Amino acid sequence: MANPLYDHLFGTHAGKDTPFLFLPDGTTLSHSAFLQQAARIANAVTGLGLSAGDRVAVQVEKSPEALALYAACVQAGLIFLPLNTAYTEDELAYFIENSGASLIVCDDSRQSGLSAIAGRLGAQVETLNADGSGSLTDKAGDCPASFDTVDRKADDLAAFLYTSGTTGRSKGAMLTQDNLLSNAQTLVKEWRFTSDDVLLHALPIFHTHGLFVATNVTLAAGGSMIFLPKFDLDRVIEWLPRATSMMGVPTFYTRLLDDARFTRDLAQHMRLFISGSAPLLAETHVQFENRTGHRILERYGMTETNMNTSNPYEGERRAGTVGFPLPGVELKVTDPDSGNTLPNGEIGQIEVRGPNVFKGYWQMPEKTAAELREDGFFITGDLGKIDEDGYVHIVGRNKDLIISGGYNIYPKEIELVLDEQPGVLESAVIGVPHPDFGETVVAVLVAQPGAAPDTRAIMENVGQSLARFKHPRSIEVIDELPRNTMGKVQKNILRERYKDMFATA
Repeated sequence: MANPLYDHLFGTHAGKDTPFLFLPDGTTLSHSAFLQQAARIANAVTGLGLSAGDRVAVQVEKSPEALALYAACVQAGLIFLPLNTAYTEDELAYFIENSGASLIVCDDSRQSGLSAIAGRLGAQVETLNADGSGSLTDKAGDCPASFDTVDRKADDLAAFLYTSGTTGRSKGAMLTQDNLLSNAQTLVKEWRFTSDDVLLHALPIFHTHGLFVATNVTLAAGGSMIFLPKFDLDRVIEWLPRATSMMGVPTFYTRLLDDARFTRDLAQHMRLFISGSAPLLAETHVQFENRTGHRILERYGMTETNMNTSNPYEGERRAGTVGFPLPGVELKVTDPDSGNTLPNGEIGQIEVRGPNVFKGYWQMPEKTAAELREDGFFITGDLGKIDEDGYVHIVGRNKDLIISGGYNIYPKEIELVLDEQPGVLESAVIGVPHPDFGETVVAVLVAQPGAAPDTRAIMENVGQSLARFKHPRSIEVIDELPRNTMGKVQKNILRERYKDMFATA
């Protein structure tokens, strides 16, 4: 037997002193040194009693050690569960309990709060900090630099990523070895990645884009990464001359365009700029091409499927579209009521099928059955159309998902917090256009009779309950929410009313 994901992404680089991570302090971590570090961590984690199929919940800052923990989990057959570093303890408690995580890895600053949660759930806690220190690396330092890779099948689970619906609790998307590996190998071919590529990596590594696209593609190609802790404009401009490629969210590109140092000369040696996680405005496409001579390649993916479509590497990269289905991926547009396939040009719900499509939602058979058809097609929740040339257009969502700066935000989660605030009768949360983030959050409240909600206090309370990226940028108080004859809140009217709120931001 073998471990397909480890063998093809990591194991193929064993013993190679080729560069893998270029770090901000000027040091370089080779593939070989990285794999030795991962093996030590695999020994440390299995030494805690974990075995294949156990879940490891990870909320840590981006670091080479954090990436090595991912590799260690793959090598040991553990299910890797990365969690947004902005999540509060209340949010984390649900993910840890629902996943049944055996081990929680967190920053020192979170240890005491998470230890209480872990004690209640029978999990263990280890720490890993941004500088690589922590109890996990201490334990790993005493372990051998080699580890016997655990056998896994292509259909075995490799990771959980939690994604919310607009109602109810977050859902754990179960991703298999083949889901991750097949997608990475396809993208290497489609985007022409080779061992000569140096990817400028300024994305977080707790979601699909930074971890399963950027990192896995680089590993599968045998290339290297400039591994920045976050998007810092000065650092990106400083390191760009050493890169050949970059993946980012639209915000990365709008911020580069706002800086006079980002010139055609600075970008002339680059091979490829890729954008995803949120729609790229057509004007950004045009400005970027005028400034640099490069046309950004836009693609479309999601938590449950990794990447589904891409604009072509060779051929027209058409602004306002997400290109064509990737090889091996089937995409159709269907009528939301009947499920029948619609002709090209008509708008309906997007469904996809392929080796990239997840196995289902963890312990949620009803949700799985509702969104993953028996024939393997996944109902994405996105609305779109296919034009006469075969390009896929995303025109909206049949859920009220907000995507701000590449992060998914689910209005219902914020509304539940707002509805509990003093003086609030009900709320509606919407996304409105924002020049930097693509969309941003606006909360619309209706006061209880005779009450005057304190919006400043409400904002503070929201801050204690929800991650920063979910905070409303503005809270508006109105007399009543617009509703249709069935009593459903018409958020489209609210979006129209407030669409220009940040037009000059």
